[in-house]
Amino acid sequence: IQKEKTTILSRANSMENILKNIKSGEKKILNVIVKADALGSKEAIVNSLEKIGNEEVDVQILLSGVGGITETDVVLAASNDAFIIGFNVRSDLQAKKVAKQHNINIKYYSIIYEIFDEVRGLLSGMLPPIEKENFLGSAEIKKVFKISKLGKVAGCVVKEGIIKRTSKIRLLRDSIVIHSGDLETLKRHSDEAKEVTQGMECGISIKDYKDLQVNDTIECYEIESTPR
Repeated sequence: IQKEKTTILSRANSMENILKNIKSGEKKILNVIVKADALGSKEAIVNSLEKIGNEEVDVQILLSGVGGITETDVVLAASNDAFIIGFNVRSDLQAKKVAKQHNINIKYYSIIYEIFDEVRGLLSGMLPPIEKENFLGSAEIKKVFKISKLGKVAGCVVKEGIIKRTSKIRLLRDSIVIHSGDLETLKRHSDEAKEVTQGMECGISIKDYKDLQVNDTIECYEIESTPR
């Protein structure tokens, strides 16, 4: 029995690992154990937690009860990648010892709404971030050069905004997108440049793409990820 218990505990996840799994999209259910000081408190917490989830993510109450947090609670949390909520209760000595040994996360609260705020925060980490495209600028190709080590390089004028070396780009021909990708080089005269602003000339080569033509437009943008 002790060996079996040790095996279960060896799979225990700290809160850091739980959050890592949530953010990487491996988990769509947040497992929770709730222990409270009174039946009324426990029922209020459980009922509210069960309503927090939505179609994409959910809270699953593995166990709820009245009284202090025990070793059994910690073992259950360990085997289910769960974390423990204690409302106006504390862990007994053995539970503290086992939780510390195996890095099990126990959170103590005395204000109910703080529980819900934290769980909502955890659930937001389970949703993919909202991605928004930010337009940075555009450049028009005036000449195309062949350079032995680089292949085709476009001599451009920045028509709008800014061109950044690290940004994403689209190549437009007659307002039609014919390639999306990344810059390989961005030069100002013969020097490498981090960015080139409106009205300035620059040399651009595109990673893994060489079909560049005069009058093509290079559109530059960044993707901004915002947590839910």
